Order: sequence, then C-alpha cells, then structure tokens
Amino acid sequence: MEITLADEKAYVLKPVLSWEQAKERAWDKKIQVFSKGLTSLFSRPKSEEVEIVYSERRLEPFWHVACSAHYVYDRTRQYTIPIPQPEVQSVTLYGHDFPVEGKGTRRITITGTEHCHEEHEREAFFDSVSGEEQPWAHYLQYAKDEITDFESFAPEGDIVVPPTVRASFVVRQVLGGMLKPVQADTLLEERVAVEKIDLYYRPIYAFEYLWKPKNRKAVGEFDGLTGELRTGGKTIRQQISAVLTKDLLFDVGVDAVDLLVPGGGIAIKVGKAIAESRRRKSSQQQ
Repeated sequence: MEITLADEKAYVLKPVLSWEQAKERAWDKKIQVFSKGLTSLFSRPKSEEVEIVYSERRLEPFWHVACSAHYVYDRTRQYTIPIPQPEVQSVTLYGHDFPVEGKGTRRITITGTEHCHEEHEREAFFDSVSGEEQPWAHYLQYAKDEITDFESFAPEGDIVVPPTVRASFVVRQVLGGMLKPVQADTLLEERVAVEKIDLYYRPIYAFEYLWKPKNRKAVGEFDGLTGELRTGGKTIRQQISAVLTKDLLFDVGVDAVDLLVPGGGIAIKVGKAIAESRRRKSSQQQ
C-alpha cells in the first residue's frame, strides 16, 4: 500500500462580525436568551431586568480532513448464461466447449477475469474539543490567515481554546469509514492519500446575562462568521495555559492507526506507513 500525507496546516478564520457588532447584537438579544422554553409572556424578563455581566472572545478549533483511496485489481468470476432451447447440448466460445447443465433452468457457466478500478473519497469536519463530526464545510468559504508559529499564537484579547482531539484520531475516523475490503485475486494498485489535515480556529463571542429579579444566569454565543446566536453555552473566563505545538497536534505517524487493508485481509500500521512517506518527502526536498 502506498500512503501519502498532505502538509499539515493551521488557520485562523477572519471574523465577519466584529466585536463591537457582536456587543450590539448581544444587547438586542438579551430577552431572547432567557425566552427559550418560556411559553407565557408574563414569565419572560423585561428589558430593564437583564444585564450583561461578562463577555469574552474565543477562538474554537475544528479539524478538516480529506482522504481518498485508489484501487486497481483483477478478480475471477463465474458467469451463468441461460440456454432455454432443449436441443442445445453444449456451446463453443472462443474455442472452448461449455456443456449445458441443469434440468429445470438449463445454463452454461463460464469463467472470466474482471478488471476493476475503484475510487473512494471522504471529507469530514470534527470539533477539536468534543471529537464530534460536524457539518462545517461552509466555514471554508471565509477568509483566513495561516498560523505559522503555534507556540506564540495568542491573539490579544482572545481566548485560544486548545484542541483535545488530535489529528491521529480524526484521520482514523475518516479512513476507518472509507476503507472497505475489496474482493480481489490480484491487487495491482493500492493508494491511500490523506489530502487534508488542517486545523481551523473560528471566532466565537460569548456573553453572560443576569436576570436580576430571578438571580438567573444564561450564556449566549454569537458565531463570528455567520452571526448565528446559540444559547445554553458556557464561558471559559480565562486563557487556557496549554501550549500548542505542531508535533503535539499533528501526531499522525506517531500513534499507530490499525486498519484493515482492503483485499489483503491483514492489519497494517497506517501510522508507520505515513511516517515513511514523510521521510521520503523530506529526503526529496533536501
């Protein structure tokens, strides 16, 4: 199996909604934050009863992974051809005689070689904190800046949320759902490409509200790209001290990924193969 690995990259998405605009929206939506689940108008807060007691800007991470698989193989198959005429006893094809078999359904059976070609692709997005797959392809349309220095990446005023889910996990998830056993007698070509392993940071604006007469708090989060409001979240309140390093995040090839090789029926260490691919690419650049 030939495995290729794309250059791992990280980006921060540029906000469409500014911090000032988010604060204005947060003030306008302060009643809506508490209204979810309250059916009676009399049970909802009045505007003067709600205030914003805390706010923060966050950069939340997610993974974008794209993989493809290419197979070329041959396999032997038997083909059954019905012969309904009772007088036919055998059929000659390409110089070979095939006797007619069967009493009810009369038929001949021929053996041939199928020449097969398969292509599989999968693209997925994962929350880098929870590990859950998300429908976040639309985020790719927004402008972005590449992060070149992980250890010093700390934009002023923003809380950078560190990923707890590493690249090896999301690659395992994507490849595991894409690679399927193929029924092959002779495997001629077998290539797997991890075409994208990108980490993105998206801007989130969080506001904590206090409904004073009820002494009740709620959090509203605005997506800095789409402007969408989400309630029921939480605030972090402080910068997380975890240090980001490329080796820590992009650990594919360090943690072994056990997968079943299609057609081969044996387990391989995809991580080992990717590490070898990295070494080949490095030697070619020198």
